Amino acid sequence: MVRVLDMRKGRAVIYEDEIYYVKDKTHVTKGNKRSYIQARLKNFKTGQIIDVRFKMEDQLDTPFMENKEYEYLYEDGDALVLMDTETYDQVHVDKELVAEGPEFLKANERVTCQIYQGNIIQVELPQVVVLEVTDTPPTVKGATATNQPKPAVTESGATVRVPPFINVGDKIRVDTRSGEYVERAKE
Repeated sequence: MVRVLDMRKGRAVIYEDEIYYVKDKTHVTKGNKRSYIQARLKNFKTGQIIDVRFKMEDQLDTPFMENKEYEYLYEDGDALVLMDTETYDQVHVDKELVAEGPEFLKANERVTCQIYQGNIIQVELPQVVVLEVTDTPPTVKGATATNQPKPAVTESGATVRVPPFINVGDKIRVDTRSGEYVERAKE
């Protein structure tokens, strides 16, 4: 069981005896009226998207899922190609199944997939990934008075705000849940 307040994007839930995964969730409060959760759910089998309003105290069942490690290989249109690390079988999964953004994935990154009745229904990234900076404005000498973060594009295509001392070619650690810079990676 999971409280609707604790639901997050990409999470699989059982609603009206069907498996859905959460596409979006919004906490709504209106003046002195009761607050509620407005959720957008996508049916795993049919692909139908529904909008549902939940009370704050509502709970949903979660399907029992097996966890298995896969390796991300490449992107193929709207799908990601993953390889089973034990059997080396390749599978295509929808990008929407990635709980955090797929923009933090790079080739050969290990991910954990949740499997229900033989189907992958959720892909979880590691909490922190190491990415190389491919593009960022140069450091301005003597501009140490203000520690203003600057944008940096990583090898995976994600844009991350980094400290001014980060240069092209540096490897950085990025939190996949928030998309924020954590630290410079040690070589």
